[in-house]
Formats: sequence, structure tokens, C-alpha cells
Amino acid sequence: MSELLNMLSRLQAGELTVAEAAAALGEREVDLGFARVDTDRQKRRGLPEVIFSPGKQPAQMVAIAQALIDAGQNVFATRIRPEQHEVLRAAFPDLVYHDDANAITIDRSACPEPEGCVAVVCAGTSDRPVAAEAALAAERMGAHVEQISDVGVAGLHRLMNHVDRLRASRVIVVVAGMEGALPSVVAGLVNRPVIAVPTSVGYGASLKGIAALLTMLNSCVPGITVVNIDNGFGAGVAAGMINKRDDEA
Repeated sequence: MSELLNMLSRLQAGELTVAEAAAALGEREVDLGFARVDTDRQKRRGLPEVIFSPGKQPAQMVAIAQALIDAGQNVFATRIRPEQHEVLRAAFPDLVYHDDANAITIDRSACPEPEGCVAVVCAGTSDRPVAAEAALAAERMGAHVEQISDVGVAGLHRLMNHVDRLRASRVIVVVAGMEGALPSVVAGLVNRPVIAVPTSVGYGASLKGIAALLTMLNSCVPGITVVNIDNGFGAGVAAGMINKRDDEA
């Protein structure tokens, strides 16, 4: 009881923020009115709540980021718009903008030491933003990431130069647009789980990624899991979790 009274006294004196007090008391969320920030996700899932930026006002982004920081957690925001970046940079001068992944991070505590290996394979240069998002998400989960770029099926000899690196990884994320054939090729060469990411890259008949999505879903190679179109973040988190479980085993 004395610890609780001490905390309430510090809160009243302005020595603690509401978010800090909530985190110390074990609360699982901070209610900002327009958002309920999940401060328990780090403990529950191994990665703090990540901010999906589209549709959010810059001031809302700042408030969510501050709530995470007050709860002692790092900030990771994806799909940043220029006006959001500008306001966040003013509020948090130490933020890092990851240009290739179009994401920002703000770290107040040490990130996990890299372990294991996640390979992120990118079919073409146009697929790189989605691949970079996957790589960053896996890194935030504590994985060592090997990026292998521009090895699409139009020139399979380029992929064959990296087979040893693929086989040395614990899990492989394969990002491809157009017809989306690359995950099947990769999965046929290795005994590792493959997470396929269709991208919206391609000419008209690619239907903004639907053609690649259907190809990946219809693969005859076992061991392929498919995420949604352009969902590099989801693939990276899944790969990071598989990599971590492999290490624990």
C-alpha cells in the first residue's frame, strides 16, 4: 500500500506521467480518447505495439509515440507520410527515419541482441520497400537479417549464387510482384519455412498484386505461408517469431 501511495503522490506532484504510472501498476492500455495504446504487447508478444501510420493525424502520432515512450517502450511506426515525419521529428529529434522501409523508430531502451538468421529475399528492385519493411520488423524482433535483392525468376542464376546463404538461415521471407513465382522456387531449394509476400508491383494484369497473391497461394511446394499484399511488416514479425522460437528450442 505504501508503494501505491508513493506512486500516487509522485503522480500528483508531476514527477510521473499517467502512462508511466499505468505501466508501473501493470495496466495494459493507455486511453488517449482517439486510441487505446496497448502497453502490454511487449510482454505478451515480444514487440511493442507498432503504429500503422496511414489515416492518423500527425498530432495523434505524437501522442501515441509519447504514450509508448512513457510506458518504457520503443517506438516503431510504418508507412510514414512526409507531414507525419516532419511533426514527429520536431517532437522527437532523436528518431531514426528508415528511408528504404518508409518507417521511423525511436529507441529509449536497448534493442535485442541479434540472434539466429532471417533471410529476406527480394525479386526485383521495385519490391525493395516491402522487403525493407520486412527486414526492419524482423530486426526489431531480435533477428539477424540477411537481405538478398534482385534475384527474381527472370534470371535464376542470380538466386543460385545465394543458395548457401538461404540454407544457413532459420526462416526465409520472399517478396515478389509480377507473377509471384519466386517463393516456390526458393522453397524448392531449402528445408526452411518460407513466408511469401506478394507485392502490388506489376503491369495491368498483375491486378495490383492479386496475381502474385494467387500464385503464392496455389504453390505446389509445401512449407510456404502467404501474407497479404505488400504486408512486409507482418511477414517480418512472423519470421522474427519463428527465428526466436528456433533459438529457444
